[in-house]
Amino acid sequence: MSKSIQFKGYALVDPSNWSDLQVREFKPKNFEPEDVEIAITHCGVCGSDLHTVTQGWGESKLPLVVGHEIVGTVTRVGDKVSEFKPGDRVGVGAQIGSCLSCKRCKMDYENYCQESIETYNGEYPDGVVTQGGYSTAIRAHERFVFPIPDKIESRDAASMLCAGLTVFSPLKTYGAGPGKTVGIMGIGGLGHYAVLFAKALGAEVYAFTHDATKVNDIKKMGADHVINTSENKDFHKDLSGQLDIIISTRDTYSPQTPLGDYLSMLFVHGKFISVGIPNADNPLPQIHPFDLMPNGALIGGSHIGSKKECLEMLRVAAEKGVKPWIEELPMKEAGTALRNLHDNKVRYRYVLSQDLA
Repeated sequence: MSKSIQFKGYALVDPSNWSDLQVREFKPKNFEPEDVEIAITHCGVCGSDLHTVTQGWGESKLPLVVGHEIVGTVTRVGDKVSEFKPGDRVGVGAQIGSCLSCKRCKMDYENYCQESIETYNGEYPDGVVTQGGYSTAIRAHERFVFPIPDKIESRDAASMLCAGLTVFSPLKTYGAGPGKTVGIMGIGGLGHYAVLFAKALGAEVYAFTHDATKVNDIKKMGADHVINTSENKDFHKDLSGQLDIIISTRDTYSPQTPLGDYLSMLFVHGKFISVGIPNADNPLPQIHPFDLMPNGALIGGSHIGSKKECLEMLRVAAEKGVKPWIEELPMKEAGTALRNLHDNKVRYRYVLSQDLA
C-alpha cells in the first residue's frame, strides 16, 4: 500500500509581493488509472515561473504553486500504467496534459496539442487548477512522466525538463550536428543549455552575449566562438551568411535590438528560432521583408518538446556527460531564487531541493 502524501507547496498568494511565497495545501487532480503519483525531491526555477508570479503573462489562478522542472520518486501508479512502478526516479516538465487523441498527439507532437494543459496555472476539465513543483508531490498521466537515466543526477535532470528540452527540440528538429553551425543568442539558463546540447550533438557553436562577465564561462561551456555584442557592434558582418540555425533564448527585447543583423548571419534558408518568451507587452523588434529575402531566412518558434524528444535528450545527456551549471537551494528559498533571477544574478540555473516532505 502506498504512503499517503500531503499535497502542499510554496504558493504565490499576493502578486504585489511575488517573492514572498507561502506554504499552502492544495487539491491535486483526481487519481486516474493512467496516473503516476510522485514525491518531489527537486524542482528547477524557470523564467516561466518568474513571468507567472509577476503576472507578465497574465493573471494567475491564486493561490498558485509554480515550478515545472520536477524530479522525484514514484509512490503510486494507476491500474493502467505500464511504464513505471513505485520507487522509480522520474521527472515531469512544463506540460502535464493533452487530449492524447488528435493528429498532433498521435504523431508525437503532443506539446502542440490545442488542448494542452500546463503543469501549473492550467486547469483540468473538471476545474481543478494545476499546481507545480515547488511542492511535496504531483500527479500526472504517464505520457507526461519521464524516466531519469541513472547517470544523471536528480538536480541536473530537473532543469533539463524545461530549459534543456526547450532548446534540444529545435536543435534536433532543424538538424544541429556535425558540419552545422549554430548561433545562440542570449546565454542565460536556456542559452547555456543550448551551448551544451549543440556541442553534444556535434555542431560548431557561436555564442552571442552582451555581458562581458559571462565570456569566460561560455568558453568553459564549450562554445567554439564567443562574441561580445556590446564591444563589437559589427559582429554580424564577419559572419554574414554563415550560420545554419540561430536559437534565440532572449525573453526581453528592445525596439533597438538589431534583429536584422542576426538574420543576415543565416545561410540560405537558415532558421531563426525563438524559444524565449517575453512578457505579453514585449514583442519581437520590427523587421522588414528585405531582412528575410537575401538569404531566404525563416523565422519560427518552438514550444518545449515532446516525450519522444525528452527521452532522446536525456539519452544524449547521459551518453555525452552533459553537465549543467546549477546552484542548489532549499525549496524554502524559492522566493530568493525568483528575486535573483529577476535581477539577473543566477549563473546559470537554480534548482530547489525538497524541505517540506
